[in-house]
Amino acid sequence: MFDRDRRQTIPQAPSNLRPLTVSQLNALIRQVLADNLPGTIHLVGEISNLSRHSSGHVYLTLKDDQGEIKAVMWKSNAAGLKFKPTDGLEVVATGYVDVYGPRGQYQFYINRLEPRGVGALELAFRQLHTRLEREGLFDPARKRKIPRFPRTIGVVTSPTGAAIRDILHTIRRRYCCASILLHPVKVQGEGAAEEIAAAIARLNRFSDSLGGIDVLIVGRGGGSLEDLWAFNEEVVARAVHASRIPVISGVGHEVDVTICDLVADLRAPTPTAAAELACPVLDEVLDDLAGCELRLRRAIRNHLDHAHRDLAGIERLEWFRDPCGHLRRAEQQLDEMLSRLAYGCSRRLARYRERLHEIHVRLAARQPTARLQSEKMALRQDLRHLVRMVKHRLELDARGLESFHARIEASSYRQTLARGFSITRLKRGRRIITGPDQVSPGDLVITETAAGEFESRVEDPRQPRLFD
Repeated sequence: MFDRDRRQTIPQAPSNLRPLTVSQLNALIRQVLADNLPGTIHLVGEISNLSRHSSGHVYLTLKDDQGEIKAVMWKSNAAGLKFKPTDGLEVVATGYVDVYGPRGQYQFYINRLEPRGVGALELAFRQLHTRLEREGLFDPARKRKIPRFPRTIGVVTSPTGAAIRDILHTIRRRYCCASILLHPVKVQGEGAAEEIAAAIARLNRFSDSLGGIDVLIVGRGGGSLEDLWAFNEEVVARAVHASRIPVISGVGHEVDVTICDLVADLRAPTPTAAAELACPVLDEVLDDLAGCELRLRRAIRNHLDHAHRDLAGIERLEWFRDPCGHLRRAEQQLDEMLSRLAYGCSRRLARYRERLHEIHVRLAARQPTARLQSEKMALRQDLRHLVRMVKHRLELDARGLESFHARIEASSYRQTLARGFSITRLKRGRRIITGPDQVSPGDLVITETAAGEFESRVEDPRQPRLFD
């Protein structure tokens, strides 16, 4: 569509003109386009072949079902985009047509780019929401609890808006004992998002030197989507996510939801609600403390009553009334036991002395030396008698042994060998051979005679002459 419709008849060039150079032709075409096309054109098309050069310029193609045109968006214009252009996105591009002389092609130069069917801010919100959600910045598991009794509350908002007045009034009304640190920032317009992010980072950095900040309130009053847009910027979301101090976000009205609300540890529908969530009601806290004090006093009183009753019962015990009495009685019992022990020891020692004296008297009366001499003489006589008896017994045993030996020699097998007989044994095991079936060819045998032994080898155990 055109802002203005200015159509002119393109003049016919005379046929007798001299030849043109390529650059002259491109200049002529540029002049024709400038004279016959509107200065501002709104072009509807689908993005394709999108690329961002390192210089910051954006190059793309806009197309529909029947054609396409190359397009360029310079860095200065691309920097103001709230959404991220992507291939396949249908957009409305506002700009103008011109000729790029070095390549001899006409291009569409885009000054402003908006998504078709949805606002640029809404699309930018959706794109950032999807990306941060994938990164886990909205994960409920990472959100921290807001301190119940904050000592210092940091506030990041405009110093002149209604939001700061509502926050201050609410905190002073509910919890006047809390300190409030205001970090003034712009809450809309160019550079507002960067100021908000820098304020959050600065309060975190100097929290310790400021005496400690327990909770941060980040927000502003209501407004249009454009007015609230600073709280939908990625830089603010990153700052809230990186904050060590728990953050309550209170932006706009109850129906307004920003990226800052989703990343914060707690979302409040309004700045006033954010102040209410940041601190309790002091009167309610004091009432709770009074109730706790009453319950504590009652518990202490009951405990003391039980302790008094227990102490009274203990005081009635005998050992408590006279604790040293048990010790004195034990000492008396110990003295008695020591006395009995000393008396018993002396009695036993006296009996041992008497017994020892009696033994000494008996030993002296029996003269042990003379008795020992008499017993020695008797022992010598007994030994002489015993020696005679042993000699006689040995003589008798010697005669019996000689007789027994003579009988054994008479019945010995050597007497049989002496009469011409022999004994044959296997060499291995020295077992006597009593028949030919007890040997095999090749066995070594030992034959014993009265004169000695000799060795032989069996050739035929059935050879008769061996046993003739």
